[in-house]
Amino acid sequence: MKKRRAFISAVGMYVPENVVTNNDLAFRVETSDEWIRERTGIRERRIVSDHEANSDLSARAVQACLDNAGVSADEIDLIIVPTVTPDTMFPSTACRIQEKVGATRAWGFDLSGACSGFIYALATGAQFIETGVHRKVVVVGTDVMSSIVDPEDRATCVLFGDGSGAVLLEPTYEETGLLDFLLRCDGSGGKYLYMPAGGSKQPASLETVKKRMHYVYQDGRTVFKFAVRYMAEASTEILKRNGYTSEDLDLLVPHQANLRIIKSVADRLGLREDQVAVNIEEYANTTAATIPISLFESMKAGKLKSGDLVVLTSFGAGFTWGSTLLRWNI
Repeated sequence: MKKRRAFISAVGMYVPENVVTNNDLAFRVETSDEWIRERTGIRERRIVSDHEANSDLSARAVQACLDNAGVSADEIDLIIVPTVTPDTMFPSTACRIQEKVGATRAWGFDLSGACSGFIYALATGAQFIETGVHRKVVVVGTDVMSSIVDPEDRATCVLFGDGSGAVLLEPTYEETGLLDFLLRCDGSGGKYLYMPAGGSKQPASLETVKKRMHYVYQDGRTVFKFAVRYMAEASTEILKRNGYTSEDLDLLVPHQANLRIIKSVADRLGLREDQVAVNIEEYANTTAATIPISLFESMKAGKLKSGDLVVLTSFGAGFTWGSTLLRWNI
């Protein structure tokens, strides 16, 4: 009897219309286009307008995904939203999306995995498909990082952007789709990338606001080192345990945090430039949205074709990291 697997049947994305270039940031903080490009590979990023929230971006990405699949919203069984920037702590962003797209039969929840949130959520959604519980699961990685980045901190404000990417998971009995997951976390790395206040440990107060404790803090050097190591190791391991090597890989879709991280991971895996999806120049780090946005753009550009062997890999706060192996079949 053939195994029931989950496969990505459609992809959609949405980014805000507002483009903020490196030169725009240079008017606010002591930086330059050259400085940012040299260290990150970023040229510009998209930032929400005053009236846009996480669920607004998510709903548009989900609707684009459903349109591409030819599926109506009332056919969706489940919505999973990996994000660290929800509209509100509660109700969940998944509930807001459900209402906005008219997914009247769906239930849903948010998942906190930081930059690894999408691959965590993909693995979670796949279980509902593989076990036969659901037939249509939407995973929408979305973050509005501009809401938690200190606009006066040049070390972090240049790195992030806002955006959303969604995929639809459906069942298949072919040897395609999501083949394997390798997911990890190490809480001892939490002190290197986190937001100090806003939770139950350090509730919001006048003091926390004055001390700018509701913004992202990052030890860039440490994060860089571990990101390169763990993304490369996870990708190598997931290929090896499924009988593949990097030579068999058609496309690596890495989290878009820093161009130097991406290139270092690719070098460790021995990959050519055409084997790696890169779009950080245009969107910067959109956290949980980078991988689904990259999937959409790679498919649109013809870099991702049916039958391709693909690895998704990410690293984020927690520390969280991992890789997903899939055989693309759109």
